[in-house]
Amino acid sequence: MENNTNEYSRRDRNNKNKKKKRRGRGCLWFFAILLLIGGGIGLYAYFELRSTTDTIHESVEEETNVHTSREKEKINLSRKTPFSILLLGIDSGDMGRIERGRSDTMMVMTVNPNTEKTTLLSIPRDTYVEIVGKGFQDKINHAYSFGGPAMSMNTVQNYLDIPVDYYVSVNMKGIQQIVDAVGGITLTPSRSFNQDGFSFVEAQPTQMNGEMALAYSRMRKLDSDYGRQGRQREVVLETLNKITSFNSVMNYQAVLKTMEDNVLTNLTFDELVSIFLNYRTTLQNLEQLQLQGSGQRIGGIYYEIIPEEQLQEVSQELKTQLEVE
Repeated sequence: MENNTNEYSRRDRNNKNKKKKRRGRGCLWFFAILLLIGGGIGLYAYFELRSTTDTIHESVEEETNVHTSREKEKINLSRKTPFSILLLGIDSGDMGRIERGRSDTMMVMTVNPNTEKTTLLSIPRDTYVEIVGKGFQDKINHAYSFGGPAMSMNTVQNYLDIPVDYYVSVNMKGIQQIVDAVGGITLTPSRSFNQDGFSFVEAQPTQMNGEMALAYSRMRKLDSDYGRQGRQREVVLETLNKITSFNSVMNYQAVLKTMEDNVLTNLTFDELVSIFLNYRTTLQNLEQLQLQGSGQRIGGIYYEIIPEEQLQEVSQELKTQLEVE
């Protein structure tokens, strides 16, 4: 699956404008389940997929705030309404963790079928924001530990001033299991480093199982959290490429099983079908954005402070993509 992927960095640490573009392949891994619907793998797989989506579905409608732009008209995927999804990578289920955890990976995806453009915004986990429902400011990834996906959606919606319509969350254990389920992935590190007992060599294609891929996506000591987010996206995109290369129903069963154990979303099966039918070409045209600010200690705790000018610029761009005011 060919995608044109532009990676766009708004500012560096000195608040200078920068833009970087690069081309890549794939879209987000969870949209692979949409491809199964139209992949010609038979009625059995269709019902397997419906069973999985019913299992991972968790509604948050009663707990989430309605953005002013959604008060008059609700999302209608059958009419190709632009929509957004909050993607959460949770630091639970790994290394023996069983607590709710925090959203160490946070990305907002906007999908506009009219412009045939999908935008993916990465939000640093230490971003200093108001936690909606708590009445104080804290790191944005703490919203999940305080109130789960609903509080994360409300907090991100308030911070970016855009409607957040859906969410998809996956825990760290799930990332490892999904990579193993697809038979591992091959990535080429952009730098050499050691992490969790594994060695990664710059420019050397490396076959990784789930444990190794998780270690690869964790490292951030040498190039900060922005480098870590880039490696996480590499793991996600290559995992999707492997899933979409499957040609047997049996290949999908292990993937669907790991999703049942590790993924939650408020998207229903019917909504996923509508996305596949009405948005499939839009999902193939992906542009990546990155919020980037500067580190600051407040009360002895490190936070990421995003410049207000940059925040407003990104907010307006996402509003344009969602066709809201």
